[in-house]
This record gives sequence, C-alpha cells and structure tokens, in this order.
Amino acid sequence: MTSAIDAVPLTSEGGSRLHAQTAELRAAGPAVRVGLPEGVTAWSVTRGDVVKRLMNDSQVSKDARRHWPGYRAGAIRWLYSWVDVQSMLTADGADHARLRTLIGKAFTPRRIEALRPMVERIVNDLLDAMESHRGDASVDLRAHFSYGVPTEVICGMFGVPGEQRADMLRVIDSVLATDVTEEESEAIGRDLFRVMTTLIETKRRSPGDDMTSLLLDAHEDGDRLSEAELVSTLILMIGAGSETAVALINHAVRELLSHPGQLAAVLADPRRWEDVVEETLRLHPPIVHMPLRFAVTDIDLGDGVTIRAGDPILVGFGAHGRDPGVHERPEAFDIDRPGKEHLAFGHGLHYCLGAPLARLEAMVALPALFDRFPRLALAADEPSPQRSFIGNDLTRLPVRPGPPA
Repeated sequence: MTSAIDAVPLTSEGGSRLHAQTAELRAAGPAVRVGLPEGVTAWSVTRGDVVKRLMNDSQVSKDARRHWPGYRAGAIRWLYSWVDVQSMLTADGADHARLRTLIGKAFTPRRIEALRPMVERIVNDLLDAMESHRGDASVDLRAHFSYGVPTEVICGMFGVPGEQRADMLRVIDSVLATDVTEEESEAIGRDLFRVMTTLIETKRRSPGDDMTSLLLDAHEDGDRLSEAELVSTLILMIGAGSETAVALINHAVRELLSHPGQLAAVLADPRRWEDVVEETLRLHPPIVHMPLRFAVTDIDLGDGVTIRAGDPILVGFGAHGRDPGVHERPEAFDIDRPGKEHLAFGHGLHYCLGAPLARLEAMVALPALFDRFPRLALAADEPSPQRSFIGNDLTRLPVRPGPPA
C-alpha cells in the first residue's frame, strides 16, 4: 500500500491528547505523513484552509477501488466500515449522487421537523427514568440520557426491532475504536455484516413504514441499490445517526456545567441554545479524522509538500474549528463568539445528510435536561474520553442530577 517511513504514529488516546496532536500536525505543515493501524500510512491534513480546499477538489476521491493502488477489500481489517463498504461515504460522481438522492428523501427539512414529537417523547421518557436516581448520587449521563436520545431515534427511523437493538448498537459503538487488535477489527467487520443482514431479513419478512423497508424496496426493484450497497448504507446511516448527537450532547453538557455564567445566559434566553450547539460543534466535533480519501493526481500543497497520485489522505475536518488561523482563542468555549465556523459535519458534496437531525436532537435534549434538573452538576469522578483518533466522545460522563424541578 504505502511506506510507513517517517510517519508520525497517530494517537488513539482521545480527549485532550487528540486535540494536542492535531495542533502539532497543523504546525508541522500543510500535510504530514501519519501512521495508522495495520501499517497504513496517510497524509494528515489539519489546517482549515487546506481541509476546505481538498474537500472541494475533484482530484480527491473517496473511492479506494479506483484510486488506491494495490487496494484489496478486506485486506486491512479496521478499514472495513470506512473504505470497504459501498455507500455514498465511499462513492464519487453518479454513484454518490444516486445513493445520496435515495437517502436524502428521509432527511428533507419537512421530514426532520416531523420527527420532533418523537424526539421529545424519547427525551421525556429518559428524563422520567433519571428521576428514579437519588439527587446526590453520581449518574452516568451518557448511559442514562445522551446515548439514548439519538440511538432510539435512528433505530425507530430504520425500524430496528427492540430485540435487535442492543446487539446492533454494541457493534456500531465498536467501529470508532482505533486501539483494537487486527483480530478484534475482523470480528467487528463480521458483526457489522451480521447485524445488518439480520435486520434486512427481518424486514423482508415483515416490511414496515421505515427506512430499511424503503431501501429494501429500492434493492428489490432492480439495479437502483445492490445488496452490498444496501448493507453498506445501513452501516453508514445507523452508525452516523447513533453516534454524532451523543457526542454533541455530552460535550455541550460538560462545557455548560464548567461555565456557569454561560449556562445562566442560555437559561435566561432560550434562543441561545443554537449558540451552544454550534460552539460545541466547533470546539468538540464528533468526528475529528475521517478515513480515507485518495489523491487522483499529484497535489502540490506548497511548503515543499506534494501528495502523490494514489496516496491516502486523512482529512481532519474536525480540526478546522480549533485552527488559530480561523478563530481567536480557539480552545476556549464561548457562546458569545461572533463566528463559530466549523466543519464538524464535513464540507462539499459529502456534507453529512444527518446534520439537521443531530442539531434537532440536541436542541430538544439540552433545554429539556436543564429544565428538569436545574441543579445538575458534574460529579467528582472524571469523564472518560473515547479511545480513538476518529471519534471524539466521552464514554462516561458522571453527573449529580439533583432534585427534579
């Protein structure tokens, strides 16, 4: 594939070390060779202007089959859900447009807004359950609230039966971990295929008014959606839909509880919740590095750096919001910041279709949480960062709810 000579090993420690290494890579040049699991070497791009340029460049492809010399599907186990799949995540041109159009029908502004009552019901049910905990006891907010909001919504949208949800979400959660062995990566790939094919067979027997049944219809109707595209699209949409908003809610709560003055300003003026959401996305993007893109031709970035045709590129679109060339005091959480520009949901043709849904979930969940538990506070034990160079979440967020309102 690619030589690992002079590559900087990319950390999987997560948390503050993830952002610190991103800053180091940004300072080192417009692109830096980094070492990834299983001997893969890629160009890391973390400068905001270079990230935007490459994400809009037609000479940068998402299709490893066409543009990564020596690529063999399945040869690199951890890349199964990022490169081996056949979805709009890994497609360019007409295939990307076809797949995006098919999925986009479920993510129009009207359809997203129509989901609001379901999101509100799920949020209220989770908050009701949290009331059973003693107000002075520590509770893992991720496990009891923030994780449940988007996962219940996306499982409902795709018609995942209740008895299949726990296994599916367990497998989906494992995809973002980048400190696993090759054997564990292989098992994750097998499990992903298994849970999605189980869902498909269930919907073949008992179709419903859900996105899986809609995709299955497109597959059965002919050549609009192949079997591989059907499985891959479910991996992409259920995975992205169940992970992004979890991180957004977790980080927003942690920042607000760490900045009581800003929390007071938001509670005094509910219109400021949008500022909270966008500032959180800027400072804590749910995805920092998204594997992988590939150079179609040689790309000269200046400063003596040229990405050669066929080289893999790891675009750090999550690094843009912390770029000091884009924002003053980029590491400070400040809802009064006049510009909150970020690329947390990507940029260009591959901009995340689910971004409006993640924003809706956060805009419903956050005010409802603080309304129900006005004395919510961080617990003494430290949150646990996700061990990944891809995802940027907390695996634990201990809080003390206090008495409900």
